[in-house]
Amino acid sequence: MSLFALSDLHLSFFKEKPMEVFGDNWKDHFLKIKNNWNSIVSDDDTVIIAGDVSWALNIDEAYPDLEFISNLKGRKIIFPGNHDYWWSSNSKVRKAFPQLTFVKNDFAVYENYALCGSRGWLCPNDTRFTENDDKLYKREIIRVRLSIEAALKAGYKDNIILVLHYPPVNDKKEYSEFIKIIEENNIKYVVYGHLHGEDSFKNIMNGVENGVKYMLTSADFVDFSPVKVL
Repeated sequence: MSLFALSDLHLSFFKEKPMEVFGDNWKDHFLKIKNNWNSIVSDDDTVIIAGDVSWALNIDEAYPDLEFISNLKGRKIIFPGNHDYWWSSNSKVRKAFPQLTFVKNDFAVYENYALCGSRGWLCPNDTRFTENDDKLYKREIIRVRLSIEAALKAGYKDNIILVLHYPPVNDKKEYSEFIKIIEENNIKYVVYGHLHGEDSFKNIMNGVENGVKYMLTSADFVDFSPVKVL
């Protein structure tokens, strides 16, 4: 049984929202995701989805998108992204799709690993960072810490995978509070997404840095295919 990850599916079956504005490779991207996913992932595998699942604004609009995900192979563990407005509460989405695992301010379990994390946010000193972002950044730091603390209390010390939607650093790859959390908790795997387009891919954390394996799993970066984590 393997663990895979993919983020930024950006599905929109309820109301068409063409993604080709982000590049010609997004044309019929949902078909690419379906075909690649089902050719790589088995029913015994698990896939992390690191946010931006659907463009829907509520759970009713998101239903066909979540149904599409539900029909893909394997177990699906979903974390929130900045565009997942349909995710109004954990109880509502979990009731609507009990066959999917939704993680927000808590953690999920894969074999002997705890999958912790939250949406994350722009990090200070990013070229796009404003005063309004500071509050959201600090709130997401708290949420990530709470998620990890819950896993530690459950006995998952040294076996934590951190899942964020935003990168754990700014666009200059400077030290952040997220990196501090990663180091403090001896986290060896970090999965994230959010970034799109060649310009965004120029200065990223992807690969092993300081003993930590960082994995950018944005759909267009990984050619719309789940990538193996473990």
